[in-house]
Amino acid sequence: MSKNSKLLLIGSIVFLCFIGFTFLVHKDVFTQIDFNTTVKLQNNIPRFFDTPFSLLSLLGSFEIVSVLLLILLAIIRKLNTIFILLFFGLIHVFEFICKAFVTHPGPPFLFSRYNIGFNFPTSYIQPGSSYPSGHLARTLFLSIIFIFVVCHFKKLSKPQKQIIYTLIIVFDILMFISRIYLGEHWLSDVIGGSLLGAAIGLFSALFLF
Repeated sequence: MSKNSKLLLIGSIVFLCFIGFTFLVHKDVFTQIDFNTTVKLQNNIPRFFDTPFSLLSLLGSFEIVSVLLLILLAIIRKLNTIFILLFFGLIHVFEFICKAFVTHPGPPFLFSRYNIGFNFPTSYIQPGSSYPSGHLARTLFLSIIFIFVVCHFKKLSKPQKQIIYTLIIVFDILMFISRIYLGEHWLSDVIGGSLLGAAIGLFSALFLF
């Protein structure tokens, strides 16, 4: 099986997982787990992390990720990377469809710990449902694209690449935790967003090289 076939297969499996998980979220299967996870994280993580996690949250915004993606694609300098931008847009199409049709209200205001008096314009768009997390979808999408770029970058040694991969994974984990801790999303929201971003990211990687 070729590399492209493997990417297509894995991406399809992850996307099917996203569809199945979305159905379970719509059926309120994870309501208690969502609530318990938020309570446990907020009870066990010191309030000192309110500001660092709030700053981290800004990095996952549409505006910041879009700029980073454009810079990355400019470095690659390949014509077919325009398809990656189309896939990036597709993430938000799925996000808005889910938020319009999946009944899943976000955490109440009493859980909110975002403490920076600044938000990008897209943060004020409130479709009514919190599923899936756009932050995690964008973060996983960009991470996968970046991982494939690093993988094909011949000037980096294997240990250097492994360090970069580790940093990317740590960043993704922190973003995952921060969205729940800040009371912006439930656990199910960030899982759904991660699956969506990972699936679309894998499909996009087909057009990288």
